[in-house]
Amino acid sequence: MKIGILASTDRQQAWPKGSEADSQISWVQNSQDAAHFDIFIDLNFDAHPERIRDYAGNSDTVFLLSAVNHTPEAALFKERLPYWGEKIFGINAIPGFLERSTLEISDPFEIKDEVFETVQQSLPFAQYEWVKSRVGMVTPRIVFMIINEAYYTMQEGTAAAPDIDTAMKLGTAYPHGPFEWKDKCGIANVYRTLEAMYEDTKEERYKICPALKTEYLKSGIR
Repeated sequence: MKIGILASTDRQQAWPKGSEADSQISWVQNSQDAAHFDIFIDLNFDAHPERIRDYAGNSDTVFLLSAVNHTPEAALFKERLPYWGEKIFGINAIPGFLERSTLEISDPFEIKDEVFETVQQSLPFAQYEWVKSRVGMVTPRIVFMIINEAYYTMQEGTAAAPDIDTAMKLGTAYPHGPFEWKDKCGIANVYRTLEAMYEDTKEERYKICPALKTEYLKSGIR
């Protein structure tokens, strides 16, 4: 199968390498190239949900769209586009998670049984974790909420970042502490996802800690 991937540099670097699928991959620069591929993967769809206009109406290509901050169905609704049978899946393409052997994936239009078996052998993942199509998916929702709480703890002067990381790893057996996770995922991705989850739910637990917001603004990344 011909695979096209549209990605920023950081997400291209995070994409798993060394699989048989590598020879089938073309890295592209334009969402309008999607029609030339059997599988089209947009690793930056979260930042450009308007690209759904280029994918709508194409029922020949299987789409995997980074869908942590914007679900595919919400993007279609916002652009006032109907679902005409496009084969669309949402994935967690945030660096720090994308490198794992397990891909977090959603099936917003309930088409998994029809099409996914035909494409999964072309993807470089050993396992697939099927989750509900929702802002934040599952892993980012949990990890980024923990990161946000860690910033509150640091802001209050209870503990410094290295001590919080150590305590989390020793106390919960997490592979990384919250600030280590933040570095792996990128402060901008953490901020944008928390912002999207708060806008979606209005739950206080996703309200961004001022210290985290300050770090994001100082980073200069938008």
